[in-house]
Amino acid sequence: MDEQFNEPVSPEPAGVAGWFDVWMKAVTKPNEQTYVDLASSSTGKTTTAFLWIFIGSLVSFFFASLVQGAVMRQLFQQFGMDAAPRSFGTSLITAICGAPIAAVVSVVFFAAFAGVVQWIAKMFGGKGTFEQLLYVFAAISVPFTLVSAVLTLLGAIPYVGACFGILSFALSIYALVLEVMAVKGVNNFGWGQAVGSLLLPVFVIFCCVAVVVGGMVAALGPAIRDTFNQVNPGF
Repeated sequence: MDEQFNEPVSPEPAGVAGWFDVWMKAVTKPNEQTYVDLASSSTGKTTTAFLWIFIGSLVSFFFASLVQGAVMRQLFQQFGMDAAPRSFGTSLITAICGAPIAAVVSVVFFAAFAGVVQWIAKMFGGKGTFEQLLYVFAAISVPFTLVSAVLTLLGAIPYVGACFGILSFALSIYALVLEVMAVKGVNNFGWGQAVGSLLLPVFVIFCCVAVVVGGMVAALGPAIRDTFNQVNPGF
């Protein structure tokens, strides 16, 4: 397995065409050797991974902002508040101005997550590097992010939106499996170490988010109920 990192890798197309080639390979050839090859690729640079994550997050946040605006307009209409035109303008401005900021934040958090995963992998005896894992993770994550952005738009369709939500969840599980394979391939160790390296930080992040969300709901719950009661006393 150690020798696999020294095997020659076939040249990849340059430019954007090369990006799609790498992304398709990452998500349609789910095996350990795929990620060994990507990790040893000459194009596997930190800057490339950051650019990919920025673009994917930019598109995802833009679409999500538009969908959120549509949902808010529906809520306004249900409570008799004729704020649809204003809400659309607000959501559009948020999507245009907020997407770059959200994309930068996503890059920072993505890099931090990959760094923590690789740090744990090193403790388990992993032989890869942060740059290798970051590049492979980005190659897996970005195509799923772009597809999920489209599914977010389709999910806003009445009655059938739930079907796209289920599909998005299934894709998330598939992406998680690919990331476990990537950790294993990049670090050249067993499945147990790969699962532990990836899921330990995921579990910690989930617990932290759950605590924060629970605290916010508990703190803002009474105020939200009072607001809705004022808008619609029969609520």
